[in-house]
Amino acid sequence: MPLSFEQGPIRPPSEAFSLLLRLTRNCPWNRCLFCPVYKGQKYSRRSLEEIKQDIYAIAAGMEAVQNLSQKQGFSSITREIVVQCGESAPALYPLALWLYRGAGAVFLQDGDNLSLPTALLGEVLLLLRQKIPGISRITTYARSRSLASKTVHELVQLKQAGLSRIHVGLESGCNSILNFMKKGVTREQHLEAGHKVKEAGISLSEYVLLGLGGREHWRTHALETAAVLNEIRPDFIRLRTLALHPASPLYQMWAQGQFDAPDDETILLEEKLLLENLEATGSTIVSDHFNNLLEDVGGSLPGDRPAMIARIEQYLALPPLRRELFRLGRRAGLFRTLDDLDNPVLEERVVRLYRRLEDRGLTVDAFVRQAMSGSL
Repeated sequence: MPLSFEQGPIRPPSEAFSLLLRLTRNCPWNRCLFCPVYKGQKYSRRSLEEIKQDIYAIAAGMEAVQNLSQKQGFSSITREIVVQCGESAPALYPLALWLYRGAGAVFLQDGDNLSLPTALLGEVLLLLRQKIPGISRITTYARSRSLASKTVHELVQLKQAGLSRIHVGLESGCNSILNFMKKGVTREQHLEAGHKVKEAGISLSEYVLLGLGGREHWRTHALETAAVLNEIRPDFIRLRTLALHPASPLYQMWAQGQFDAPDDETILLEEKLLLENLEATGSTIVSDHFNNLLEDVGGSLPGDRPAMIARIEQYLALPPLRRELFRLGRRAGLFRTLDDLDNPVLEERVVRLYRRLEDRGLTVDAFVRQAMSGSL
């Protein structure tokens, strides 16, 4: 069947199973030095009519999937139906997959949907819930600057219309780092936005970008970010590790010696200092990204903090060669956690890779830089 609805380029890892609906295109700021995603692209707002047409198309597509399932005698969406859609009706595949998984989450794209008028957002949320049964959660990205411009009453209205969670790129709580990175927002605006979201009763995810202070300012970055998070007390604190992508302005600055990027060990020391100073009781730490060296550092504050810190210390206590092997295995996609070092099959594969690098005169650091920049 003819079916078309627009989707943007990214979503958080936690929204991997979410239905994607695009409200805006790209980012209204798009000047952050570290971000490669929307560079060279123009921001625009989709009209309410465009968005409505996408919702109608999604609803019709879901009905088609359910009809197909019923015609084949299934009482629910099965794996077989998902495979059939993938092979013969690609436009229906993401809808069949969403119905099959039953997660019920919807993620609104792109980078800052709170830049839209509250009334328009509210109408979209209400129509979504009306036309698509089974929605359990609706989430979106937003910039603190846009959130700070909303009133708490407006945010409450959006919650009542169905907005469940907002993902915010805090990145740092240090004004000098935010200014250097051209984030376009201040520590004070981060605080105002975070307090408003929490007061409105909307779940809040704040993203911290480890390494953003470089080698020189990693301590300041950790301490001042912890201080901001302690005041906001977001529901989730999601850790990300800085990756220098060739499409980002920061990569060019690094290549020209204008930014001294920290190595993995410095970033882990920064992460440890951040955790030691976090007092955001009730917040959950999540490291759900492949860029993080230790992806399994996570848990609730304050109870799980000792175990999270101990995990970092476990890595730092390894002999130098074991640390190198883990870094290599992790960046090559062979290791997931430190426990994989004790897997003889995986370890042997990493050792072979290590020896091949030696034979070619390459270092683990060089391999890691290429892997983190996406150039492998």
